[in-house]
Amino acid sequence: MPLFVYEKGEGMSLQHNEIIYLDHAATSWPKPPEVIDAVVKAMQDDAANPGRGSHRMAVRASRILFDARKKLSKLFHIKNPNDIAFTSNTTMALNMAIKGWLKQGDHVIATSVEHNSVRRPLYELERSRGVQVTYIEGDEVGLIDVKEIEAAIQSNTVLIVVNHSSNLLGTILPVSDIGEVAKKHGVKLLVDAAQSAGVLPIDVEAMGIHMLAFPGHKGLLGPQGTGGLYIASELELEPLLHGGTGSQSEALQQPLVRPDRYEAGTQNTPGLAGLQAGVQYILNETVEKIHTNEWALAQRLMEGLKSVNGIRLLGPELNQPRTGIASFTASNIDPSEMAFILDQYYGIAVRSGYHCTPLAHHCAGTEGTGAVRASVGVYTTEDDISALIAAVSEIVEQYDV
Repeated sequence: MPLFVYEKGEGMSLQHNEIIYLDHAATSWPKPPEVIDAVVKAMQDDAANPGRGSHRMAVRASRILFDARKKLSKLFHIKNPNDIAFTSNTTMALNMAIKGWLKQGDHVIATSVEHNSVRRPLYELERSRGVQVTYIEGDEVGLIDVKEIEAAIQSNTVLIVVNHSSNLLGTILPVSDIGEVAKKHGVKLLVDAAQSAGVLPIDVEAMGIHMLAFPGHKGLLGPQGTGGLYIASELELEPLLHGGTGSQSEALQQPLVRPDRYEAGTQNTPGLAGLQAGVQYILNETVEKIHTNEWALAQRLMEGLKSVNGIRLLGPELNQPRTGIASFTASNIDPSEMAFILDQYYGIAVRSGYHCTPLAHHCAGTEGTGAVRASVGVYTTEDDISALIAAVSEIVEQYDV
């Protein structure tokens, strides 16, 4: 179907001068004022190189990184802050974990709701190292049977990779139960927390998590270009990068001391200052309060969209556990068209397409079309939700004319 042509002022009951941002699953926005202030302060006052000098500015820069690790450790219940290695994003953290742990002939279990940040590194290791990969199929909403994970464990299984929450379906996987299975069989557990960090409670000790990959720019409310990987103290990964660390410079090999071993090169000090402030905001508000609010907003959105003719919602049904994601399709409108019209004529930002997770689209049966994804955040309001529901209803009505 060709793009429906609107004429301004005709058939348009909604007009917005400012954007209604419902793409928090990609990047949270706006950032809390204290996050912006922390970034600016770091650039103005603490812009030296952390760990590369003993002068006062370098010391202050190092303190920013350490304070960020301490706050993240409190949020994720990590005993040693130095077990957190900073990265530029979740993708880098997942690559660090997967490529640093898996060796020739190893077997790894993943799920059918994994992001390409897991799927592609695993494919690369299948090709280059002969790593064996088993994907456990989820149901239509992306739920995984833990018994199937346990049944798939082999003598050479060394890793289970689990997406804590699907970035398409909003489904929350039973990480604690999977952690019990991993512990029982002596297998390590890597959790992709791209959609759960700062949104769902995470306790790495209680949940049996050996590695946790997380972004700074989504639920943690920090700037883009920040993220990290928690690595349990008993694990030793082959570093993804080799180079300057500011420590043991006389040695040819990468230092063994953490976090230097996994943090070659200059760190993003202003970004991590902002991340520190974002995590503090979450600690003050509490993850539980944030999740309760985002869940309620997602329920309100789903209720409204269900009443629109031809709309199909993806993921768990109403009143079921999920994150603040509501993805949908319209029977007579391409998802990319829907997102374009929402942006251009209603000032509403959503994301369409395949969301870098073709496996999850296969679960949902949308691998041939993609979907529209709306996702809420800490600053989303009831008015934002009402505006999207009204806009989708009006767009569908005009297409049916």
